[in-house]
Amino acid sequence: MTPSPRETLVFIVSGPSGSGKSTLVEKLVELPEMLLSISCTTRPPRPSERPGEWYNFLSEAEFLRKIEAGEFLEHARVFGREYYGTPRSELDRARAAGKDLVLEIDVQGARQVKQKLPTAIGIFILPPSRAELERRLRARSQDSEDEIELRLERARQEMAAYGEYKYAVVNDDLAAATVRIQAIAVAERSRIGPSGARIEGILSSFKGAI
Repeated sequence: MTPSPRETLVFIVSGPSGSGKSTLVEKLVELPEMLLSISCTTRPPRPSERPGEWYNFLSEAEFLRKIEAGEFLEHARVFGREYYGTPRSELDRARAAGKDLVLEIDVQGARQVKQKLPTAIGIFILPPSRAELERRLRARSQDSEDEIELRLERARQEMAAYGEYKYAVVNDDLAAATVRIQAIAVAERSRIGPSGARIEGILSSFKGAI
């Protein structure tokens, strides 16, 4: 018997730079039937990055062409410099594979996605404190002093929006935060609403016994 299709869940993960959201997204994607959305950006790749792993790297002209063609679920220009966006095709890819989709995007992008996909599940990652966030940013040794101050100010603005999300995970301990974010996904997958199509298929297999 062919398994009944289920709705593709979309998980939005946001949080300030330095909160550890990328690491927690990696842990979330370790769950079965979970797919990471590959974003597009106009910034140059870092030495450790490969195209198609977390990002596809585009010229500004190509990115703007995709905006005009309506190819993004969301897009934004960060710090007034580089563009970032989530292609609509990533959702199609998840649906075709019968998997759930994880988007790692900022608050601005999350608002755009929620307008288009109201059932998307928002998870906000918080650092344990501002002091710890600043310590993490400095420990990375990849940003100038001005860049760190810019990221801290952006973090202050983003933290004010955490109430727009369904869930909040404090990343004070990676192991504990991993358990929390994976538990959110497991719980959402077990809800009757999103799982309804599959459950109806199971019930129908009993041929009127229920």
